[in-house]
Amino acid sequence: MSNETQNSTARAAHVCLTPALLPLYNVAEYIVVVIDIFRATSSICYGIENGAEAIIPVSQVEECAAYREKGLDYLLAAERDGKVVEGFDFGNSPFSYTAEKVAGKTIVLTTTNGTHALHLSRSAKRIVIGSFLNLTALSNWLKSQHENVLLVCSGWKNNFNLEDTLFAGAVIEQLKTEGFELDDAAIAANDLFQLGKGDINEYLKKTSHSERLKKLGIEKDIEFCLQTDVITAIPVLDGERLVKLV
Repeated sequence: MSNETQNSTARAAHVCLTPALLPLYNVAEYIVVVIDIFRATSSICYGIENGAEAIIPVSQVEECAAYREKGLDYLLAAERDGKVVEGFDFGNSPFSYTAEKVAGKTIVLTTTNGTHALHLSRSAKRIVIGSFLNLTALSNWLKSQHENVLLVCSGWKNNFNLEDTLFAGAVIEQLKTEGFELDDAAIAANDLFQLGKGDINEYLKKTSHSERLKKLGIEKDIEFCLQTDVITAIPVLDGERLVKLV
């Protein structure tokens, strides 16, 4: 963060375009919003909305598998390269996080990108989870916090991606009139949102990740993840567990 921002009473709203850039930020100065639109953070938000008691994010498949040995009634979810890892209950499709499947349950989750970004952000003042599903509820909460905000795009294997950045731009659209100071990445993300906001689904059909998911035959997941404001739950990290913010 620049000296100008540090010395100002204004809040900052910054965008980290990929987890590879996180070392450039003093994460401890921010509330971090972790973003992985296709599909981890969308599914986490949906699961918490649907009554999951908690979701425990872990970095590695082996960490997830180790919970089997704890003898607890946990659901184990593991995804790599868009596919469910063999031997696990499910992956990160939002259709696996319905009330019928997750209400009252604790889920242990590892994904290719989203849980990686979350673990790199652990020194933040607070970590919350963002998706188009809870866009306005999240943005309104951020406005009320009087803290700097860092929107962390999970990307794809540490590379930039369109869908996470466009969502970051959608949040900036709601924050930019509230006196937040924006960095160049936030301005660029918001400009990208202006290009795509007329038809987000159509705009994001060009993304490399949506192409990967289409090859797996899960276009319905993409459509689901691009619904706006269908839930109000905001998952927040409490210790090792993501729970509903109250």
